[in-house]
Amino acid sequence: MSIRKTKHVIGVMSGTSADGVDASLIKINPDFSFEEIHSTVYVYPDEFQCRLKNLFKINASMQELCIMNFLVAEHFSNAVLQLLKEANIPASDVDFIGTHGQTVYHYPKDNFYGGLSEKSTLQIGDISVIAKNTEIDTIGNFRTGDIAVGGNGAPLVCFADEKIFGADGVPRAIQNLGGIANVTVVSPYCKIFAFDNGPANVLIDYFTNKYFNRPYDYNGEIAASGRVDENVVDDMMKLPYFNIEPPKTTGRELFSYEFAESVERKYLLSKEDMIATITALSARAIGESYKRFVFPKTQINEIVLGGGGAYNNTLREMISCEFAHKIPIKTHEDFGISNKFKEAIAFALLAYAFYYDIGNNVPSCTGASRKTVLGQLSKSL
Repeated sequence: MSIRKTKHVIGVMSGTSADGVDASLIKINPDFSFEEIHSTVYVYPDEFQCRLKNLFKINASMQELCIMNFLVAEHFSNAVLQLLKEANIPASDVDFIGTHGQTVYHYPKDNFYGGLSEKSTLQIGDISVIAKNTEIDTIGNFRTGDIAVGGNGAPLVCFADEKIFGADGVPRAIQNLGGIANVTVVSPYCKIFAFDNGPANVLIDYFTNKYFNRPYDYNGEIAASGRVDENVVDDMMKLPYFNIEPPKTTGRELFSYEFAESVERKYLLSKEDMIATITALSARAIGESYKRFVFPKTQINEIVLGGGGAYNNTLREMISCEFAHKIPIKTHEDFGISNKFKEAIAFALLAYAFYYDIGNNVPSCTGASRKTVLGQLSKSL
């Protein structure tokens, strides 16, 4: 293994919301400490967002999937170029890019066909296109390597969570509130573990966009104006996913547009009440998952929120209520890390580990059979 050196790395991330690309340029030191130099949000054009979200429907054509693999890469490239322009930094000063890509389907089930596991995942946004467009070596396709050794391919940010939050011995739950809610538990009393709690913003955003033509519920204002129907929350918590033991992962494959439409048809709530109730579902899914899967293993001294949902004051308050306000609720920004760009930073750290042949999955989080080096490289030359 070569001697590690400080590197300048751009992490790029597009999550379940599929509304744009988060890009962060960070300076990573050999001990994985880092400095965030500049970050930006590249917003997909409206018509492209619609086209991309159509891919999440089961009847998307192979031709469209092929085309979108390249178009997503073009937009990821644009996000990197926007970042470099804003930071006034030439591409030659960046050592490499770490990209998550855009997940279009994730199938972490061990069903078998002809004796072979069907467990699989697909992220589009071809790394060769990004590398050639930006003239920066690009590392991506992280999730596939974990699945290849029996894991679920997610969550992967627990590698970064352990580096960032696991050094001081404080038992913490690092709770991400992206489209999907996922938690990483770092504690001196047990092995690190992680799993997806359930929906965070994916359903909230769907109904906010449909009813109010807004991309998200700013500060949770709409949810605060509505009334939570606890009977609906109780009924939705009967979904089998919530009872599955970790490691586990979920996404739009379960909490899809079709799922949201079925919820709308079944419960017939007012617009404000629907958003309040769906927000409460996100909080309840988190609270119940801690009671079932976290607290039996370890005490938690604090919960650290990240992701776009960390800015939703109503969701934050509902999460705090789930724990009777007995566990301090902090955000990544209390630790000097942007709530918005934490996942982009995580993929920069994953790329750094790949570059130096360091195992960058966490088997106790993903269910993989062993530690392995995740990622693939496309050269810019």
